[in-house]
Amino acid sequence: MSTLEAFVRGLPKAELHLHIEGSFEPELMFEIARRNGVSIRFDTVEEVRAAYAFHDLQSFLDIYYEGAGVLLHEQDFHDLTWAYLQRAHADAVRHVEIFFDPQTHTDRGVAFATVIDGIWRALERGRTELGISHRLILCFLRHLSADAAMATLEQALPHKERIVAVGLDSSEVGHPPSKFRAVFDRARAEGFLTVAHAGEEGPPDYIWQALDQLRVERIDHGVRAIEDDDLVKRLAAERIPLTVCPLSNTALKVFDDLADHTLVALHRRGVVVTLHSDDPAYFGGYVGENYVQTARALNLDRRTLADFARNSFRASFLPKEQRDAYLAEIDAYVAG
Repeated sequence: MSTLEAFVRGLPKAELHLHIEGSFEPELMFEIARRNGVSIRFDTVEEVRAAYAFHDLQSFLDIYYEGAGVLLHEQDFHDLTWAYLQRAHADAVRHVEIFFDPQTHTDRGVAFATVIDGIWRALERGRTELGISHRLILCFLRHLSADAAMATLEQALPHKERIVAVGLDSSEVGHPPSKFRAVFDRARAEGFLTVAHAGEEGPPDYIWQALDQLRVERIDHGVRAIEDDDLVKRLAAERIPLTVCPLSNTALKVFDDLADHTLVALHRRGVVVTLHSDDPAYFGGYVGENYVQTARALNLDRRTLADFARNSFRASFLPKEQRDAYLAEIDAYVAG
């Protein structure tokens, strides 16, 4: 292990952009499929991994939803989440704010409670056994209707004490944030915070819409903000965080090469940039690997990497006292 990698692996971090269904490793997929008697179109783990060659967001989503189809029972969602938490722990992740897509499962007849109970049980286990604090974010699938999102919000209300925020994910192009304005208004009225995927494949205007119409606390991805100078100035002035996922962006051809990524340019202009893994089972690396590969491709020093880690806690939905404690841990780590 290189000196840089050793530094990154031990650097305390928060992960704020992680789709739990996107952490579904092929080995676990096969195990759960066998357990549930569900057939999948792949015969081996190697065949599954070979299929993880994407040319855009939709080609990824097609296999993402197919894999999620083997998840049927509370134990399945527990096992999926627990497997992720163990990997996060190995990367010195201290706090997670994970996305889950209930519509992916409820539309298959799986009860909302089955999904959230399994995920929550694993998150609580991670808190007690691994020392990882957590928040849970419900994402609406933007390729489905706003009415379907509203119905999902209604299903979530009995579980609202477990859900800190709502978000927006899935196919971005052709599904602007404005489509979900009424749903987000209702969610805020119910006490939820709000985030949204915007400016990954969609234009900078989608980021403006997420800010002004959905009134989000942070932007997931947001890398195309660099195309709009006024938008970059606003993000920096208002300290609106971007949860950036470098390996995901290159895997989906948002950038042809990691060395072309805009995150450093955004960081230098004062935008609160944070690094995360998005769907790590599909995109070649968990959060530590995102830090390591990004550092190598963009020639980042330890100070910049520590800045990204600090930003991850500052951008979190933790209370100030907990954020400050984690920031102090980073300071002690860097000084040591």
